[in-house]
Amino acid sequence: MRKSVIPAAAVALALGLTACGSGDSGGGDDDALVVGATAVPAGEVLTYIKDDLAEKAGLNLEIKEFTDYVLPNTALQEGSLDANLYQNQPYLDEFNKTQGTDLVSVVKAYLPPMGVYSKKVTDVTKLADGATVAVPNETTNEGRALKLLAAEGVITLKEGAATDASPADITANPKHLVFKELEPAQLPRSLDDVDAAVINNNYAQDAGLSPTKDAILLESAKGNPYANLLAVRKGDEDDPRVEKLAKLLVSSDVRKFIEDKYKGSVLPVSSG
Repeated sequence: MRKSVIPAAAVALALGLTACGSGDSGGGDDDALVVGATAVPAGEVLTYIKDDLAEKAGLNLEIKEFTDYVLPNTALQEGSLDANLYQNQPYLDEFNKTQGTDLVSVVKAYLPPMGVYSKKVTDVTKLADGATVAVPNETTNEGRALKLLAAEGVITLKEGAATDASPADITANPKHLVFKELEPAQLPRSLDDVDAAVINNNYAQDAGLSPTKDAILLESAKGNPYANLLAVRKGDEDDPRVEKLAKLLVSSDVRKFIEDKYKGSVLPVSSG
């Protein structure tokens, strides 16, 4: 079944994170800024900042890595994090709406393009009639996946379909594709069992897939609303530590790091 943004078992995963760095969460300028992130690319970008830029900027940065998309927001809302970096604006909006939270974006950092991957075909338009396509079962990520397929003409969505589009919004499916909704983290492992899977960038890279080399269809950065952003609780946007990190995230140093390390698999949004 298609799930909302919040899996029912989220609380059971509360200990499913690892921490690196040191320092205490707090409001003082000298206290560590505790930031939650998924491992790739957010954790890697933050680690670069921590190791190479933070000290010069006067920022004490602690990074906590998560393996899902829910806990970084619940931890931020509850106060065990000061900020997080891993999600896009449509996902954050949906989370706030469904959970009654009040998290806000500070700055957009980079775009990790979603891609279609397959072990059966090298062109998404060559999928066989009745092929099975795995998609994320989270509201905004599923809509994003369907919009990617629609942009390539594989399916047609109803006019005005929003970021929360679901298979019910498909108005034309000439190849009679069958959509299999899975937890985003399970999608790379599904490639042996389905004809294609639409996979979020971080889970693709975690599984050793290269978006630029292995994806048979990849999102474009132009006009893309899914850039990952630095989020905080409302009212913390002016925290000096948050301001320092926000400035570093859009700096020319971080832009170069992203371009050199990911070679198009992750795209910088801006430079300072």
